[in-house]
Amino acid sequence: MVVSVRTYDQVGEAANALSSDREAYFLAGGTLLMRGVNEGSRALSTLVRTTDSSLRQIQSSGSRIEIGAAATMSDILANRELSFLHPAARAVGGPAIRNMATAGGNLFARTPYGDLTTAFLVLDAMVNFAGGSQAQLPLGQFLAEREKQPRPLVAGISIERPTSAAAFRFLKVSRVKPERLSVMCMAALLPQSGGRVQGARVAYGAMAPTPIRMTAVEQALEGVTLDESGVQAAAAAANTGASPATDAIASEWYRREVAPVHLKRLLLGQGS
Repeated sequence: MVVSVRTYDQVGEAANALSSDREAYFLAGGTLLMRGVNEGSRALSTLVRTTDSSLRQIQSSGSRIEIGAAATMSDILANRELSFLHPAARAVGGPAIRNMATAGGNLFARTPYGDLTTAFLVLDAMVNFAGGSQAQLPLGQFLAEREKQPRPLVAGISIERPTSAAAFRFLKVSRVKPERLSVMCMAALLPQSGGRVQGARVAYGAMAPTPIRMTAVEQALEGVTLDESGVQAAAAAANTGASPATDAIASEWYRREVAPVHLKRLLLGQGS
């Protein structure tokens, strides 16, 4: 199979090339895409890439941080302003994978991948595009629409900076090393006022076809204290809205069975 690779100097040129060819895929780190190429997938006959360094920038402005789509997990780990996000970036593969895997590519990763995207979901993430008629989408909407054509070129992800490091939590459950594919992963933003949770956001990865917000859990956390008694209702709602699959990593039954246990660990600050 012949694979055509088109390289452009500017991100705008790459965006135009991607939007004009429904068969083309954008190549950044390639940790998942190149697997398909190596396996001879006929769907991956045209790849578009760019050498534009702007896609790798990480910039902060007030309460928001803009992460370039080509920023790697290693770039995130090297950035002190993103220290709250380090557990989620560190959860992606081993060191070699983290040197190549990108923030933008993770948005397209299918279950059981997508750990960083799960963290982005609770950080009020907005997906920014290069070119095209639409400049930005909330991450949840992007995930619901990501398979539609033509494929937009993701330029970056804008996230909310947590008001405190303790407010953001991430936990990953895995069996397989070094790739550490997810049995599940969980992220939570738990702002508090007067010792009680106000405006919780909770998301799961590997518990649905894409990372999802767990609205029933969020509602159960409103106004509670983060102790054993306070998180009981949230744990009882741990599977409400989830639709886990059975795959080579874990069964649907197992994922549902352990979700309340790991959610309690996350909420009580006992996760990684």
